[in-house]
Amino acid sequence: MKVVSERQIGKKILRLVQGDITQRDVDVIVNAANSHLQHGGGVAGAIVKKGGRTIQDESDRIGYTPVGTAVMTGAGKLSARFVIHAVGPRMGEGDEDTKLKNAVRNSLLLASQKRLSSISIPAISSGIFGFPKDRCASILVGEAASYLRDNPEGSLALIEFCIYDDLTLGHFRKEFDRLAD
Repeated sequence: MKVVSERQIGKKILRLVQGDITQRDVDVIVNAANSHLQHGGGVAGAIVKKGGRTIQDESDRIGYTPVGTAVMTGAGKLSARFVIHAVGPRMGEGDEDTKLKNAVRNSLLLASQKRLSSISIPAISSGIFGFPKDRCASILVGEAASYLRDNPEGSLALIEFCIYDDLTLGHFRKEFDRLAD
């Protein structure tokens, strides 16, 4: 796991790391989920594979959550205590930018409502859902920075983006560099 960039916003930290989100030692990791909470492939599949069947079982009990929303389950055997399942948009379904903003914002709100202090987020919707990686990075980093500025007394002290591949990481690094301006 490698820290690529870090920015301070007030007393809070916005961090970019490269690695496997299932190995992050934070209060909660975010899963890029689908509305039916079936965690078969990608980040979702890796989370269930490493965290255990209990994550899918809890998701099955929840059943469904619309695009742009987020729900929480336990994290099974993962280092994190919880998993937030955020449903980002599929490209082509319409109003994708707003839906992605809502998915991120709702994830941060859910973590705050549970009084959690650290969250790690992947590049939601930028994999099999086909959302452009540069727009994903811009929206996610922008929403997280705004959230920290707007909620200086909130419980979240660390918002981290955990990116696996070099191409997506490059887009997130550009957005972090823009924050320094």
